[in-house]
Amino acid sequence: MSLLTKRDIMSVIATGALAFTPELDAFQLQPHAVDLRLGFTFLVARRWIFNQLGRIALRSDQLESGAALYDTIELEQGQVFDLLPGEGVLVSTLEVIRMPDDLVGQMYPRSSVNRRGLAVDLSGIIDAGYEGNLIIPVRNNDRSAVVRLYPGERFCQITFTALTGPVEVRRSRYHRRDIATGVLPEQNQDEVQLVRAGDITALKARYGMTQPHPPAPSPDGEGEKNGS
Repeated sequence: MSLLTKRDIMSVIATGALAFTPELDAFQLQPHAVDLRLGFTFLVARRWIFNQLGRIALRSDQLESGAALYDTIELEQGQVFDLLPGEGVLVSTLEVIRMPDDLVGQMYPRSSVNRRGLAVDLSGIIDAGYEGNLIIPVRNNDRSAVVRLYPGERFCQITFTALTGPVEVRRSRYHRRDIATGVLPEQNQDEVQLVRAGDITALKARYGMTQPHPPAPSPDGEGEKNGS
């Protein structure tokens, strides 16, 4: 496996195998990476609900139930998003990316963004064959100052690694999904239930790679760590 240089990236884009919508501009192409721009959609998690029990705090795992537990903010051109001290939100990339089946992407925050006090909580893999916006958690690490976000600013970057050959494409739960759907639940709920029950022995017995049974059910596949 090898890391693609700017020339390599441009060559793959020219073939149509790797695509960005809207197309990249000259500011985004780096010697061995591509900078991604901030989109216009922001998801702010609700921290509590009111039900028959009263005001109940929400845990992070309870937020994996779609858009109902998020406030979706869609900015217009020229509008900004003030990230409050200590606040964390989910954002989308401006670009929709389409990956070929013989490349994987690795995402990193831009150091210039980190120096502003903004944490791009991301170091993840974009699977071969993935298509869609990337959904990324960001957080204001400053406990006293607001960090202003501007849609269209470059805030993270992606490098590309060539695989030894094409792989079987497995569709993640965020493949071609709108960010406004919120955080989607894990596709393999059997695994989730076994883990939360603490029954790792049953998990390994049921899905161990050496066992003579079919692999874990995953109708659309699972992969892209950015969206997991």
